Amino acid sequence: MINLIRLAAPLDVGGVRIRNRVFLAPMSGITDEAFRQRAHAHGAGLVVSEMVASGELAKGRAGCDLRIRHSGLPVHMVQLAGREAMHMAEGARIAAGEGADIIDINMGCPAKKVTGGYAGSALMLDLHHALSLIEAVVAAVKVPVTVKMRLGWDDAALNAPVLARRAEQAGVRMVTVHGRTRCQFYQGKADWRAIARVKEAVSIPVVANGDVCSQAEASVILEQSGADAVMVGRAHYGAPWVAGSIAAAAGGTFSSGIPETPQGLADYVVAHYEDMLALYGIESGLRQARKHLGWYLDRHAGGVAGESRKAIMTALEPARVITLLRDVFSRDPQTLNLRSAA
Repeated sequence: MINLIRLAAPLDVGGVRIRNRVFLAPMSGITDEAFRQRAHAHGAGLVVSEMVASGELAKGRAGCDLRIRHSGLPVHMVQLAGREAMHMAEGARIAAGEGADIIDINMGCPAKKVTGGYAGSALMLDLHHALSLIEAVVAAVKVPVTVKMRLGWDDAALNAPVLARRAEQAGVRMVTVHGRTRCQFYQGKADWRAIARVKEAVSIPVVANGDVCSQAEASVILEQSGADAVMVGRAHYGAPWVAGSIAAAAGGTFSSGIPETPQGLADYVVAHYEDMLALYGIESGLRQARKHLGWYLDRHAGGVAGESRKAIMTALEPARVITLLRDVFSRDPQTLNLRSAA
């Protein structure tokens, strides 16, 4: 309980006040503006943009503007990825110019399309190069810079403590550590105790990440890692309220806005769908929303007939999708998994 109470306390990150210590992880293709606004409304302490490729941002590629634009939330945090110091610095300047309060550097993404370009967690193979990127970003902006990393590339190179210590010396104001190596991807169980070695190596805040889905797990990861905050990622699939629920429980309250009735769940899912259509436009929005609709179905209506699911996932007319969604999510409460949250 002591650990949970700690999660409700504010956290200072380079002079930026974060309202509590339960964060929404940056997830590519997921934590867009519509999703972040929901997570924040439910009480997440900090929400982070999708990863933005610094090279594409610096070159003005289409779509990057949606990822970095300010959504009106109290703290706007943008995550950048890349391997070129010039592009990382320019991307940071652009993001700061769009109102970013914090710039996060991605040194943890395990995806082959990212590491194949020597970005993400591949940077942990060359700490000298990784530090050159950190130094370039810190020098380019006045806002706090943070880094998200893994334990290392593989079990033979668990160098997160070294990277974190050198990052702090370069001016980084917070580090987040996912308790797996890159070669583990998301297999096995995250090693929360290993994060403690990073906490021991630095004096800046450390955020523990990996396999946190509930209040109980948040308490244990804090105990085992000694971290200052927790970051929750995949547990949000079909439930944007999970981080907020954990934070609310830590403060002895309940997260607001979680649907508790079939009608409320239907309204919630439809509203999220409509917000994504407004964000991306009809054609792109239809495609972007499907993964979220699939997660809502999996989490809250797992017994839905295959024909109904297929119709929702393939319909090309928004009005038809909404009608189908309302039919599925407005059924008898006994057929739905309501309030599926931490």
